Amino acid sequence: MQFTSLRYIGFFILLFALYWALKPRFRTAVLLAASLLFYALFGLPVLAVLGVCITVTFFGALMLEKRRTKPVFAAVLAAALAPLLFFKYFAALFSARAPEGLTAFSLLPVIGLSFYTFKSIAYLAEVFKGSMPACRSFARLALYLSFFAEVSMGPIQRPDDLLPQLEAPKEFQCDFAISGAQMMLWGYFQKLVIADPLGGMIHEGFSRPDHVIGLSVFFATVLFGLQLYAEFAGYSCIAIGSMQLLGFSVPDNFRAPYLSSSVREFWGRWHISLSSWLRDYVYIPLGGSRCSLARCCINLLVTFFISGLWHGTGMQFVVWGLLHGMYLVFGRISAPVRSRLWKAAHIREDGRFARVVKTLTTLFFVWIGWVFFHAQSVPDALHLFARMAAEPAFSLGAAKNALVMLGFNEQLFVQLFAAWAVFAALDTASARTGFRGWLAAQKKWVQAAVCYVLILFILFLAPAGASPSPVYFQF
Repeated sequence: MQFTSLRYIGFFILLFALYWALKPRFRTAVLLAASLLFYALFGLPVLAVLGVCITVTFFGALMLEKRRTKPVFAAVLAAALAPLLFFKYFAALFSARAPEGLTAFSLLPVIGLSFYTFKSIAYLAEVFKGSMPACRSFARLALYLSFFAEVSMGPIQRPDDLLPQLEAPKEFQCDFAISGAQMMLWGYFQKLVIADPLGGMIHEGFSRPDHVIGLSVFFATVLFGLQLYAEFAGYSCIAIGSMQLLGFSVPDNFRAPYLSSSVREFWGRWHISLSSWLRDYVYIPLGGSRCSLARCCINLLVTFFISGLWHGTGMQFVVWGLLHGMYLVFGRISAPVRSRLWKAAHIREDGRFARVVKTLTTLFFVWIGWVFFHAQSVPDALHLFARMAAEPAFSLGAAKNALVMLGFNEQLFVQLFAAWAVFAALDTASARTGFRGWLAAQKKWVQAAVCYVLILFILFLAPAGASPSPVYFQF
């Protein structure tokens, strides 16, 4: 059930009314039942995999609390990771090599497996470190792992943040709920108005690069970066807003990442819950930056290698992850040299001009990574770069022709440009505090005007028909 479907809207309205009508002691049970129902709609076998993960995590944490030893932790961790390793990696490799007809493994795409597995690992790690006790309520832990708003695409909320909220009774707060509804509206605008109309154009450039000119391929890759951000950030906002309407506080998952002036800053603004998870449970345990420069660089490469593997089994994901690891390694090594170059050029490194230059450079490096991320293989990505490099000199006529080949027309371009302008303005304005914080700080008439504008864009510019499945559903 996609967040953008009428089924989800109806489902959530009924759940919202029932949840707040019941006494606090019944609410956990209702949320758990709703979450399991939500996940069962993807298929009963998928629900069974979730049930195995919940059971392993619950009893594994109780075992860890009694015996906090590394062998026990390793065994519990292996058991928690087993479904992810099997269904995402072994099954994918088996299906690719299986004879025709033997496709049983490929018939079970376990939606959200990576996300709730990471939540499980975070919980087990915190129990092992002794920073939190093992949860004694199977239902409460099951709800933490399977909460319907987070289970399909995140955010990956930490156990020490969400579990205490599941234990404490809540009272309905009107302002808090309105802020959640505004967050959902912002998410629907990003998904339906910004991301969805770009799907066909991106497909034309990526899947048929030899049938369009090189500039069309370039525009398609740029549009993919915009689509991926708007789609994933939009889904995160809908998830966060849904939970906020039910009384739960969830941190932001995106914060204007394309305004970052370094790749390091980019990963502090993009998919924040995953970035912080990799930092706390991979990078820091490896030694982090509290070691020699060489060891620190290796830690960065290993961390982003794992990030690439998490996204998929194809070599293109590994290349994407290692690219970002190498960006960060180069940034750390070259920092003193770059500082001297800024001084030699008599330009303030923290000034506006330097910020613009560094932001454009960061966007360029991130764009290279997105080409590998979306390509079907490394050779396909290299072919896309070759098609773009073969493009003759840029001209306005060539740009118009390239856009037409992707499916643009004058009316569509004007509509999308207006939507992009609103998106860019709001994203830039809320870069520091996040959309919720920025909107809450505005006067009531500004809040109302922003919401009306977003509603109008959704009503008149969102494509008709079912919304396509988000790219991150596969992860």
